[in-house]
Amino acid sequence: MFNTIKMAALSALVGLGTLAALPAHADSIYLGFGNNQDPRVGVYTGDDDGNYREHRRHGNWRRSCSPERALDKAERMGLHRIRIIDINRRTVKVAGRQYGDRVVIVFANDRGCPVLYR
Repeated sequence: MFNTIKMAALSALVGLGTLAALPAHADSIYLGFGNNQDPRVGVYTGDDDGNYREHRRHGNWRRSCSPERALDKAERMGLHRIRIIDINRRTVKVAGRQYGDRVVIVFANDRGCPVLYR
C-alpha cells in the first residue's frame, strides 16, 4: 500500500514538474476543442506566428497604401458607394457616401493607410 502511494506521489511530482517547465520552453500553451473548420481536440504548444510571417513575406505585402487597401479601410469606416478620385505619390483620395452626404477621405500613402483628412 505504501509503495502505491509513493509511486502515485512521485508520478504527480514528475507531471507537475513537466507542466511547470513547459511554458519556459514554449511561447504559449493552447487547449483546443476544435471549431467548424478544425475538428481536432488537444493541447498545442508553441507559437503559430511562423505561418503569418511566411504568408506576409510571400504574399502581396507592400509598405505603402495601395488603392485596394484604401477602399477597404474606407468601407470599414462606414462609407458606401466608394471610389478612388485621386492617387499621387503621397496621398490616396477616396470619395463615397455616409448618411446621405458626400464624404472625401485622404489617406497617406504609407503603411497602414493613416487618415490625413476627412
